[in-house]
Amino acid sequence: MKTRYYFLILSFLLGIEGYAQNAGRALRFNQPTAYYSYLMRKVHGYNEERAEYLQQALSSKSATQKYVSSVKEKIREVMGPLPQRGDLHAQITGRVQGKGFYVEKVIFQSEPGRYVTAHLYLPDNHQQPLPACIEMCGHGTTGKGNGSGLAARMALMGIATMVVDPIAQGERLQLIDDNGKDLTRGVTTEHTLLNPAFELLGTSLAAQIAFDNSRAVDYLVSRTDIDATRIGAYGFSGGGTECSYLLGIDDRIRASCIGLYFSSRARTLETQGPSDGCQQISGESKARLEIADFALANAPKPFLVLDGKYDFVDHWGALQAFKEVEKVYKVLGFADRIHQYYAEDGHAAPEDVQQQMLSFFAKWLLKEKRDIPSLPGGYWRGENMLCTKTGQVNTEYADAKSTMQMATAWMDAAQPSRDAFLKGNKKVIRNKILQLLGIDAFNEQVEAVPTGRSDNRGYQEYRYQLNCDGQFPIPVVVWIPDLVKDNSPIEIHLCEKGKAWYLQDYLKQDFVSDGRIIVAADFRGVGETEDPYNYNLTKYWNSDYRIAAVSLHIGWPLVGQRVTDMHTLLNFCTQNESLKNHRIEVVADGLYGPVILHAAVLDDRISRATLTRCIKTWRDYLLQPMQYDMLRNIVPGALHYYDLPDLLKLAEGRVRITD
Repeated sequence: MKTRYYFLILSFLLGIEGYAQNAGRALRFNQPTAYYSYLMRKVHGYNEERAEYLQQALSSKSATQKYVSSVKEKIREVMGPLPQRGDLHAQITGRVQGKGFYVEKVIFQSEPGRYVTAHLYLPDNHQQPLPACIEMCGHGTTGKGNGSGLAARMALMGIATMVVDPIAQGERLQLIDDNGKDLTRGVTTEHTLLNPAFELLGTSLAAQIAFDNSRAVDYLVSRTDIDATRIGAYGFSGGGTECSYLLGIDDRIRASCIGLYFSSRARTLETQGPSDGCQQISGESKARLEIADFALANAPKPFLVLDGKYDFVDHWGALQAFKEVEKVYKVLGFADRIHQYYAEDGHAAPEDVQQQMLSFFAKWLLKEKRDIPSLPGGYWRGENMLCTKTGQVNTEYADAKSTMQMATAWMDAAQPSRDAFLKGNKKVIRNKILQLLGIDAFNEQVEAVPTGRSDNRGYQEYRYQLNCDGQFPIPVVVWIPDLVKDNSPIEIHLCEKGKAWYLQDYLKQDFVSDGRIIVAADFRGVGETEDPYNYNLTKYWNSDYRIAAVSLHIGWPLVGQRVTDMHTLLNFCTQNESLKNHRIEVVADGLYGPVILHAAVLDDRISRATLTRCIKTWRDYLLQPMQYDMLRNIVPGALHYYDLPDLLKLAEGRVRITD
């Protein structure tokens, strides 16, 4: 008897689970990575256009030079606004002696209150102005740390080298407690949490780090012991990323080396997905830019790629990207200025790799062959290498500004432009919102493909796959009650957990008892098309990180794509014979909040919307970056025009937030 009892319970629970898994499944296909493949087709499409443009540019030297110039313009455009360059207020806070070289501990302000810490390695007893390099740190919380073996060897060779702490590394951590201790698991997490605030302001963390590195070049050329005509740059891994972006905005770099980063962006996104927040610039793909283009922005100056054959940075992508750079240099007549070296290693810089880099800078900055100096163990570590007393600039200086303070100050400075925009013509406002959302135009043609039908107690259930040319399909379930009336409303339900979660609750069936028509849908990346969890690393604090990051990469943020889905769903409701002529209400939660706020401003067919458990203002992101699933809610550059509460006002009372 007991066994039979347990069997009945198990059967009931399995029945519920089975219903939950299949409730409302409306797509004709069941492919969990289909949506990511859809996004990658956009990436490949832009890349194909870029490849055709580059191929045409290789037809002549003048066309190639025009391509290089266009690349520079596009890079500066996607980088967005950068701070004004003012007095660096540089100071040297100490000196550490090495054997044959010494290190100056340098602090400067890239803008007022934005302190940058760095180590400058100089050879002993130097007299004439020296060539110099910027070394950019790989990912690591300690940043420049207690010393750089490569920088020390460069100094011994006669090249001054400045190792710079990027934002969120070394003495520039941002998410810290009162004692300066890091609140996150590491630098890749912190970078990812900080980036959305900059994106909302029309720039990126990558662009801001590049600006700081460019200001480090400002510092070097301001010194009388540095030759401003012989400045180089290099970095490995995350530092290679920084080097690429620096090349895009600073024409003073005379020779450069990118290590353990240079590859094809499309291949990287395919093989390992998007990296952390310091390696993303919104709209990069839409601008037809690839990683190779950042190197080409500095063409035809000497350029070296150092690559591990077995690195997780795709080697095949590195080979293909280098071929593109090589072709450009050949057409320009400087094929001897570029080189790529493949180490029999992974994500590392062993001695043979270091030798290649040191020889490269000796040739192009010193203009002569030099013996490569060695260091015991291949590295050097000094004592008391901190530039600050407290170990963090944000606890050292009373006027120091964290990235959170910087972002909110920039938002406050944009208040006049927001006020002016919001007072404008409604059509102008709508057009600008569409532009920010990455929506060129809506496709009004909807194909509603029936995928299932069932008769239930008190209502009929219909399932559809909504196809709209160029868009990702939308799965929809419609409940039409037996007692439907001419004035019965359509109630669209959009649930962050997916429509299956909503539909599995048998009590929800009571909702049709008063004649309401229920429409439940999953927009792209939700429910039936949710990106598999295993592709979204927990260190990024975003359960849909992969699709959110690639969406920004193609210049079409998730909010914009889902607003497009809402438009398609509204078209379906106004065109379907059983649904048209009924007023439309929306009940939504979570990630759908910003989507419906935008959609209600853009489309008057939404008569009323009720939102719960959703973000209410982007300003919260700027003040408190340690929040999960931030990237899905970002509209790049929007804070120059509106915040979410402004959309609530523009909806003229048709949207309410109940919590």
